[in-house]
Amino acid sequence: MTSRERVLAALHHVQPDVTPCDYYSTPEIHRGLLDRLRAPSEDALLDRLGVDIRYISPPYTGPRLATFDDGSRTDIWGIRKKPMPNDYGDYAEPVGLPYGGWTTVEEAEAFPWPSPDWYDYSAIPALCARYPHHAVAAGSFGIQDFINGTAFGRGVEQVLLDIALEDPVYLFIVEKRHRFALQHIDRILTAAKGRIDLVLCGDDFGSQRGPLISPASFDSLFAPRKKELFDMVHSHGAKVTHHCCGSSRALFPRFIALGMDSIQTIQPRAEGMNPYTLKAEFGGRICLHGAVDVQGWLQQTQPELIRREVHRLMDEVGRGGGYILAPSHNLQPDTPIDNVLAVYSAVAERRGDPKVA
Repeated sequence: MTSRERVLAALHHVQPDVTPCDYYSTPEIHRGLLDRLRAPSEDALLDRLGVDIRYISPPYTGPRLATFDDGSRTDIWGIRKKPMPNDYGDYAEPVGLPYGGWTTVEEAEAFPWPSPDWYDYSAIPALCARYPHHAVAAGSFGIQDFINGTAFGRGVEQVLLDIALEDPVYLFIVEKRHRFALQHIDRILTAAKGRIDLVLCGDDFGSQRGPLISPASFDSLFAPRKKELFDMVHSHGAKVTHHCCGSSRALFPRFIALGMDSIQTIQPRAEGMNPYTLKAEFGGRICLHGAVDVQGWLQQTQPELIRREVHRLMDEVGRGGGYILAPSHNLQPDTPIDNVLAVYSAVAERRGDPKVA
């Protein structure tokens, strides 16, 4: 099978030749892998790792986004983020809350919201053509992202209150994000003319111990918008993989009813998110995308034990399709490069390819 055939088989719950794999990383690990494998480009690195999916996006052509001397920059949503150092690298965190003081919809309406016109969709066919044998994906964790994406501009506590109270200001922002996502992804898929196989979108509905919001809030505020996006993606013949951190197992029946094809992340240490149990409960109804634990396990486990667990995931969760092996989130910067390579070496072993080293 080609990489594309392998991914499509998994998404359709058909047994592929081997389990397909994906890759998500922090910049620190990405640079470390490029150096270790002497890869001259990102595509060369992904080829060396045996990654089956390539993500594309149209070039940004909109207004210049502000940058600042402290290294911070403003994104299309008007949110300024600054790299904040940690023990192993840095992480971009919001500086200020541009939506935080709003109490009326009129204040939100006056904000300079982004336009889908700020991208060059004519570049999409050429981007797809670079990957004739790979599955091609569009989108990102930030497509929709009604909770995190809004909290970056309004504050986490305020957003949780907004959800509980169904605050009109919050709902206005959510609708802005939703309409942007619908138009942006629709234009990408239209330009691709059927060549994009998968769309990544996201929202973090779980804490480590259970859902972050009530099922009633999900049904009222988010489910109709999720379904509208999923239906639009399906109208182009593509599938949806939805990023969701934390414990979301209680929402799986709703995800399936809405037409979510795949759930991306699968954090084994979160309550109810053991991938083997999820496969037993929901196999054949939703594809699992992730499950290689980066919440400490990958950092602390010996490479040989990592290879064994990856083989087990492919054997048991990958049986009958319905699984794309990947890190449970971005590979974290405190992870030894040898441990990352152990994951992809196990994939190479299964395929009969040379060991990744």
